[in-house]
Amino acid sequence: MRGAEALIRTLVASGVDTCFMNPGTSEMHFVASLDAVPEMRGVLCLFEGVATGAADGYARMAGTPASVLLHLGPGLGNGLANLHNARKGAVPVVNIVGDHATTHQQYDSQLQSDIETVARNVSAWISRPASTAAIAPAAAAAVAAAMGLPGQVATLILPADLSWGAGGEPAPPVAATAPRLIDADRVDEVARILCSGEPAALFLGGRTLRERGLRAVARIAAATGVQLLAETFPARLERGGGLPEPTRLAYLAEFAELQLQPLRHLVLVDAKAPVSFFAYPGRASYLVPDTCSVHDLAGAVDDVEAALDALADAIGTGDGSTRGAPAVTARPDRPTGALTAQAVAAALGSLLPEGAIVSDEAQTSGIFNPAATAGSPRHTWLCLTGGAIGQGLPVATGAAIAAPGRRVVSLQADGSAMYTIQALWTQAREGLDVTTVIYNNRSYSILNMELQRVGGEPGGAKAASMLDLHHPDLDFVSLARGMGVPATRAQTAEQFVHQLERSFSEPGPSLIEAIVPPLL
Repeated sequence: MRGAEALIRTLVASGVDTCFMNPGTSEMHFVASLDAVPEMRGVLCLFEGVATGAADGYARMAGTPASVLLHLGPGLGNGLANLHNARKGAVPVVNIVGDHATTHQQYDSQLQSDIETVARNVSAWISRPASTAAIAPAAAAAVAAAMGLPGQVATLILPADLSWGAGGEPAPPVAATAPRLIDADRVDEVARILCSGEPAALFLGGRTLRERGLRAVARIAAATGVQLLAETFPARLERGGGLPEPTRLAYLAEFAELQLQPLRHLVLVDAKAPVSFFAYPGRASYLVPDTCSVHDLAGAVDDVEAALDALADAIGTGDGSTRGAPAVTARPDRPTGALTAQAVAAALGSLLPEGAIVSDEAQTSGIFNPAATAGSPRHTWLCLTGGAIGQGLPVATGAAIAAPGRRVVSLQADGSAMYTIQALWTQAREGLDVTTVIYNNRSYSILNMELQRVGGEPGGAKAASMLDLHHPDLDFVSLARGMGVPATRAQTAEQFVHQLERSFSEPGPSLIEAIVPPLL
């Protein structure tokens, strides 16, 4: 058996049955072997950043990794930004990078590069098999490494001659490392702190923001009065339908400082102590006030949900079947009149269907969406975990493949949409139920805000032109239709409501270009 076929069979046996790819010459034997292993679904992407972002979105929803197939070091480089986002979100990805044949590498041909150095930026685990027989065991180990806590990117570098060589055999799955149990003394110490009456908050991230964790923290909050804060951009947040909802930490450092200032204790649960996204003149990077003590309940390698259940039991909250659940918020009315970011938010809140998955890269135009959708039916919210824009459309693509039957709503700023707009083609090719909303304000609006916040000199005409998306105006309706996605343009709230309702009722992908004024 060729090494490539042994690799694919091992991936499938290990629970990895989807591969997002943009292959080249060095990966052709992997591509050819797809027909021999029909259990592996190959998904073609027109840009490597779409493939890596789609693998991220798939894993967030499936709970198991997808694989990615990339072409040599330059292909890996093209996909690096969304692998960075996956790393920051602790999302498992099996990243397969083809390389030149071992006998060819000495000649430093045009595409020769140091793949390990590129991969090291985003990978917690890297392996380069030395023989065809070693490929399958390395693949099984890669899946286990990706699935181990915290979820991570595992990169397997595959020389072409090993891939085409004979002598490969599928390898059995390798068990991932089990989560670590929390010491009872630590639970008791945190319980004592939360019951002390001093102002405190649980700072939640990662797996705490699924239903089990949210139910547990609601019980704790009801019994102690502790505040519930969540990471600014969680990888996956379950919302709506009466689920408890923590307050997300503000993106702007000055607002986050105001949220944290009253606290005397901050308890971390699968989260790091908050820091500012960027350094600003005259402002601290570390956001926790000096008067607040930081405590770790459970970290990324721990069984965080069991730790929260144990903490609730130690505090004595009862079964928690109803305690701590918020009052159900009414859904907003359908908006009318001018189309603004607020009107888009109201329409989403009014119409978001049960079981929707929201991929959020709306940037400044999306600030009204969380409040407007709080009363919506149960849905899942996926955020920009690592700050590298160009994630939203690919993550929506992968999420739709992982969760067929659920409507995916991609909320997308205009500037960042252009980073990975090719994802629309894959959505059309695969017939995915994705509704894309482009907030077209013809501006890098968030950068206009940052220009003011960094304390630089007031920008003139040249600076303004670097943050402006006019001349020519981007035509997302034409771009989408050119890639096979039906598209419409909304310029009033009534038009947007009608187009959104129609998109939710029809199968397959569609795009709505919402012409909204910039907020800044």
